[in-house]
Amino acid sequence: MPVMDDTRHRYFPHIDGLRALAVLAVIAYHLDARLLPGGFTGVDVFFVISGFVVSASMAHFDRPMPLEYLGYFYARRIRRIAPALVVCLMVTGLASALFIPQAWLSDTSNAVGRWAFVGLSNFVLLRTDGDYFSPKVEFNPYTHTWSLGVEEQFYVLFPLLFFAWAYGRRGRMWSMGLFAAGLVASLVYVMQVAQAKPALAFYMLTTRFWQLAAGVLLFQFLARSEGKGPSFRLPARAATAGAGVSLIALVYGLVTARAGHSPWPDAVLPVLGTLGLLAFLFQRDAGGPLRAGLESVPARWVGRLSYSLYLWHWPVFVLMRWTVGLESWPTQASALVLTFVLAALSYYFVETPFRRAAVFRNAHKLAVIGVGVIAIFAFMGVYRKVGRMQPDISLSVTARHADDWYPMGSETRAVYPDCAATGHLESVPNADVRIYSKSSCTQPPEAGRLFVIGDSHAAAYMALLGKVAQETGRDVYLYSRAGCSFASLQPSRDYKVPHCRAFGDSALADVQARAKPGDVLFLAALRLPRYSDQWISFDPSQVHDAVFSDAAVAGRREAEQTARDMLKPLAERGVAIVFEAPKPLFRSPPYRCADWFSRDNPACKDGMTMQRADLEALRKPVMDSMTNIAAQMPGVSVWDPFPELCPGPVCRVEEAGHPLYFDGDHISGYANRKLMPGFLAHLSAAKPVATAGAAR
Repeated sequence: MPVMDDTRHRYFPHIDGLRALAVLAVIAYHLDARLLPGGFTGVDVFFVISGFVVSASMAHFDRPMPLEYLGYFYARRIRRIAPALVVCLMVTGLASALFIPQAWLSDTSNAVGRWAFVGLSNFVLLRTDGDYFSPKVEFNPYTHTWSLGVEEQFYVLFPLLFFAWAYGRRGRMWSMGLFAAGLVASLVYVMQVAQAKPALAFYMLTTRFWQLAAGVLLFQFLARSEGKGPSFRLPARAATAGAGVSLIALVYGLVTARAGHSPWPDAVLPVLGTLGLLAFLFQRDAGGPLRAGLESVPARWVGRLSYSLYLWHWPVFVLMRWTVGLESWPTQASALVLTFVLAALSYYFVETPFRRAAVFRNAHKLAVIGVGVIAIFAFMGVYRKVGRMQPDISLSVTARHADDWYPMGSETRAVYPDCAATGHLESVPNADVRIYSKSSCTQPPEAGRLFVIGDSHAAAYMALLGKVAQETGRDVYLYSRAGCSFASLQPSRDYKVPHCRAFGDSALADVQARAKPGDVLFLAALRLPRYSDQWISFDPSQVHDAVFSDAAVAGRREAEQTARDMLKPLAERGVAIVFEAPKPLFRSPPYRCADWFSRDNPACKDGMTMQRADLEALRKPVMDSMTNIAAQMPGVSVWDPFPELCPGPVCRVEEAGHPLYFDGDHISGYANRKLMPGFLAHLSAAKPVATAGAAR
């Protein structure tokens, strides 16, 4: 969100009211998108305002020296943006370390926050989390800093393009020409990429420059004469009518903008409406009741707080999503109150002192810039240190008992003084392979190696696989990609997503190149439609239909044949193949419900138990398919962890206080240890079939 500029040279009271409207629209959307479906375009409003106001703040220069001009601009920007941003990032970083467990849903948060210190978080979000409207970004407390990144990147270019404005009529024409060219280029570019690359279109300066440049050009057009007044006037009544029409366009855009269609084309109306309001209200005698409303004391107060409101509302909302939830009206009201309290504290005790203190105003501009940059990087380092301390300072039980919750914990380390399992990564086309090898082991290794292909459910066996390497001496090769199963008997997860098919083909080809008779291929995957993800529960009827509908039955038969065709060459070469049978599934993610501050979260409402009979019925068609494959391909077997994970009539996510599951379907580190003896026994009994090809 672009910040306001408290210039002494130009102040437009109604702009504070516009800021209030924009920030309240964004807050309403983030609180509950149903309140204002297009409220996210409030950021587009801020971009236009930012371009307009920052131009006004620099328009008073008359033929300055370049160093003086740049020093003035960047010193003001650092004083205005950095203090409140740094404080917010540091407090959010500490709160995140205390209350947000480490998980897939939060695995990119620290990186986004770290790069927000230097205005590059939008690049990290584009590379890691993708679409702004995806569920994952709602749990990242730094997602909102993307707009600050766009603004700060714009400020690198702005003084270079605006500098000529200070050099007479010809210079002004040059500056206007540069911004106009940038606007046209940005607009053409966003029109080209908006549909094919919506995330890039949303996050990047190249696709947002036209909005900022529009604000700059509007100010330049209005102030292009040598005098301080506007270069043209309309009758007050006409200007007031124009402002009213502009407000209607703006509000209509805020209501109707669609996710995935911003900034093109659904940001056009908010941008045009904002430009119209800025232009028509530039005349002091225009606006009538509209101007009075925008310049009212409450509107101007909210507008002055708009930067801090934008900074603080999102971390407050996200931390509440992680803890008590944000679905009920009491929690939403509490979130709003806390947001305004923190924003007011930030405005009065951080923003205002740094903006107005004489020591900063009177200091040499280059000194202010230098100290500011050093401070930013210093706090960035402290923030990174806090993030690394998260396992030690977290209030979450998942951190205090990490070996029980996470499958990649200390259980992959040495158990015997003279034997360890070391892991390293190798790359193959479209896939990575993690290889666990014995190191300094004195016990004789079992024959053969173990290859594992699968999605994140295969990776959830990391602790078990490391122990296999330790206790048997086998080399273990793990090929996994989240969201991409292999031979899961769910065609939509295996073959119908191009990058998943490429992963499966590459992993299988690498196994075929390495495998020898006596080796074992273990296929672990999510083989049933899940009841929940880390942020949502699904309708049980949809889960049922995904298994028992005619389309599901036909797809499973097709998947059986595909699996046989793919695996037959390996079986014929004497490689034993072990399918993992479907494990229990749950409707709530245990790690999000394990702590005193999160047990009542709405994410936990569906409970932590499932009836065994229901799950057995759900997985029976998949079990039948694997039985069919095993009957037709000698050397194929099925390892079933279900009885160990659910020994009674009710399946539970925990056992004697220890978690069996991390989320609704990924097993925990404790479950890895529990399943280890049964898996080792099955692995030892898995015998490849001797064939003519294998004998040769």
